Amino acid sequence: MCYYVDSSLTKKEIKEVYGVGYEGEDFEEQPFLNGFSHPLVAVILDENPTVATSANWGLIPSWATDRKIQKQTLNARVETVAEKSSFRNNYNKRCLVLVKGFYEWKWIDAKGKEKQKHFLTLPNTKLIALGGIYGNWTDKETGETLTTFSIVTTEANELMTEIHNTKHRMPIVLTKAKEQEWLSSRDIQDFAFPNHEADLVAVNMDEPPIALTLF
Repeated sequence: MCYYVDSSLTKKEIKEVYGVGYEGEDFEEQPFLNGFSHPLVAVILDENPTVATSANWGLIPSWATDRKIQKQTLNARVETVAEKSSFRNNYNKRCLVLVKGFYEWKWIDAKGKEKQKHFLTLPNTKLIALGGIYGNWTDKETGETLTTFSIVTTEANELMTEIHNTKHRMPIVLTKAKEQEWLSSRDIQDFAFPNHEADLVAVNMDEPPIALTLF
């Protein structure tokens, strides 16, 4: 699953990495962003990939009468995204979710009372793109229109199976070579593991610091 990300990127970094400007409401620049607060996150939408913008985390389907469903739509499983009522009208509306990385916890004991926090990203890059789907929803009471998204998840690879050792899931992490393919009409199942895999690196955030001896 994927509920927490590093969103401390800047518009300047987006311009440097993706060569696009930024339009829209400001996203939340935080090193530890909680998806359950349904924050604004930086995205690039397939309908206009020449600019970056922001969208609320947690896809709201057009038929929803309020925003309550968002807590259930932070993630969409790639295996069932075309079937679930919350996603089937949007699974071919693709976006890149721009982050510096994401967080997951490894259970050390069977009940999860002790956990190790890990940060995962791609090597040698300022930003990474997670595969997302999005939609536009209008609040009938206020008339406000929101762009909302879900991060698409897949079966865990070997590294993530060791870290996310309870549910064995991970977000679809797109390499630079696959980003434009994600935004195209390519079959979404082509991005499911093991069809697609990115070489993630993981940092254990809970390891004690190494003591250095100075001579």
